[in-house]
Amino acid sequence: MPLPRRSGRPGRSRPRPRSLVRTAAALAAALALLSPLGAAGPASAAGEEPAADVAVQVNAQASLGRLTDTARGVNAAVWDSHMNDPEVASLMKRAGVGAMRYPGGSYADIYHWQTHTAPGGYVAPGTGFDAFMGTVRATGAQPVLIANYGSGTPEEAAGWVRYANVTKGYGAKYWEIGNEIYGNDHYGSGWEHDEHADKSPQEYARQVRAYAAAMKAVDPTVKIGAVLTAPGNWPDGVVGQGDPGDWNHTVLSQVTDVIDFVSVHWYAGGSDTTADAALSRLTRLPGELREVRRQLDRYAGADSPRIGIALTEVNTNTGGALLTARPNGLFAADAFATALENGVFTVDWWNTHNGPGQISTVDGETDYGDMGMLSSGACSGAVCQPPANTPFHPYFGMKMTTELGTTGDTMVAAASSAQDVSAHAVQRRDGRLSVLLINKNPDAARTVDLAYTGFTPSAATPAARRYARGDSDITDVTGAGATASRVTVPAYGMLTVTLSPKSGTGPAASAAGTPGTPKLEAVTDTTARLSWAGAPGAARYLVQERDGAHTWTVGESAGTSMTLRNLPAGSTHTVDVLASDAAGRLAAPSGPLTFTTGTPSDAVCAVTYHRDTGWGNGFVATVSVRNLSATPVTGWTLDWDWPTDGQSVSSGWNATFTQTGRHVRVTAPEGAGALAADGASTASFGFVGANDGPDPDPTAFRLNGAVCSGS
Repeated sequence: MPLPRRSGRPGRSRPRPRSLVRTAAALAAALALLSPLGAAGPASAAGEEPAADVAVQVNAQASLGRLTDTARGVNAAVWDSHMNDPEVASLMKRAGVGAMRYPGGSYADIYHWQTHTAPGGYVAPGTGFDAFMGTVRATGAQPVLIANYGSGTPEEAAGWVRYANVTKGYGAKYWEIGNEIYGNDHYGSGWEHDEHADKSPQEYARQVRAYAAAMKAVDPTVKIGAVLTAPGNWPDGVVGQGDPGDWNHTVLSQVTDVIDFVSVHWYAGGSDTTADAALSRLTRLPGELREVRRQLDRYAGADSPRIGIALTEVNTNTGGALLTARPNGLFAADAFATALENGVFTVDWWNTHNGPGQISTVDGETDYGDMGMLSSGACSGAVCQPPANTPFHPYFGMKMTTELGTTGDTMVAAASSAQDVSAHAVQRRDGRLSVLLINKNPDAARTVDLAYTGFTPSAATPAARRYARGDSDITDVTGAGATASRVTVPAYGMLTVTLSPKSGTGPAASAAGTPGTPKLEAVTDTTARLSWAGAPGAARYLVQERDGAHTWTVGESAGTSMTLRNLPAGSTHTVDVLASDAAGRLAAPSGPLTFTTGTPSDAVCAVTYHRDTGWGNGFVATVSVRNLSATPVTGWTLDWDWPTDGQSVSSGWNATFTQTGRHVRVTAPEGAGALAADGASTASFGFVGANDGPDPDPTAFRLNGAVCSGS
């Protein structure tokens, strides 16, 4: 029978797609075939090399974390009759897949592992747990298993752990409690099966504690994951009747001591189904993942670094189109790299096979409207897919990231001057540096100038690998024009260059090792005390801060701790540590730490910021201001800065509002009385806010320029 389609989600509309076929795109494809690296465009003058139109800066001293063995993952579903085909394991192994999620999205909440049944759904032959584990082992991956929350019990989940890890010895580490449980109709939309009479986030949190206790009683080494909604996506910000807060804040306030990771899903979605729109929406993902970490920091405190973030479903989901065609391959590569650079330990594509949907033409190719990486071989009307397990473009997008780096390599900062060219970089453990460039322009090749901080390339020709129009797989194009300082990336193409360091340079030349990721020992409004595990051979340590690909040293220490001073109140900082040997040669950077300073306890004013209600992309807030100084304040202004670009004030009352960029200024209404001394009176105002993406609260408020204490 046909494979089930994913059910719709609030905010994920499915309008009729537009074709992306363009005459210029066809011309660019023809030009790309003339050169192994793609058409470079006209020369600036006869005989001269064409000028670069993109600049990429790579900073090998700015760590974004290390690639895990579970970095690349895929979903598998019990309704998929091809999920355990031998070809699947072979293909996934070649693409570096280290995680395979089972039993399949929303099916998890109707699936009973012991009987291999899913009442109300279809279960294909040969898709049982043991067969799945055969594919996992043949791939060399780890399973990510979803315990049935919707119609299951803690005892059923504990039985699965016992069978998997005690009886069979599979060593299954990662276990989620349910799938998209916030979609259980508690907020008015119910695609997720949930038989609990109480469908609130409080009940889910209570059950997570019960599941964790039962499962860890069988195997204390298992990692338990709780389901969160992605910030800025429905139902983020929505507070149900009788709930103390929205889903994420309510759940996290009760479970951080018993969970080991959180699971979020991210789909580009949106009403605009063009490739450009889907690819551009990836710019929201870093901020949304940072907000997940901020929420963990708030509720787990010093224990927050122990709790991982898993992006267990990702795809474009743009109205059923743009799913198997080339733009979604670019999206896949960019999404995997972006998520991993922003603190995620596994990114799991939805899906391995999914089945055809709405047929369209994209970039001159048939798009089968299929969210799978591999063909299911099925038909939609008169249009049939290629044979089962034929890779679609997203498969090659994921596979392209294996050219960038593997387990244990360090992701480092890379910044591009062009919005339509993404850049990602990895410092290899053997000292080499790899750079992935993704050209999202369908009409023109892009010539890219590469510059480096903390890395000196050798004179050797870099290894170059490409996936672009005309390629049936990732293709070796070493020697076809790519140099350490300049490359050309074909239209709608991807290119990696891997460079060796100049002899005697780079982390491998240092006698020092890599320090441990810094920990935040204490933080005030103006200081932060850091400590880290020392590195062998280190003569001193440099603490550096980064902003994008730009870094600067903020302190040096002969020991393994340091206090940073004179920091602005309510400011956010990302730092890492580098060890230097006696000759001054720097080793690879530690993992990054991000922290935010507080507000002064002895401030002359106090502000309370309260989010009254929200609906995913908007909210209502009330702000109260008190003057704690010994003299009244007349004619006050209150200032704050939004943490992200997509936040704004739409309208307000009891004050006058202006916004420039992220900065908001609120002025007392005409005729308002003075703010009495010693907190004897309160000024309150409210506003309607909008957010395009995550919606974190402001971190600092200033009354007539003075920093206030706040909550």
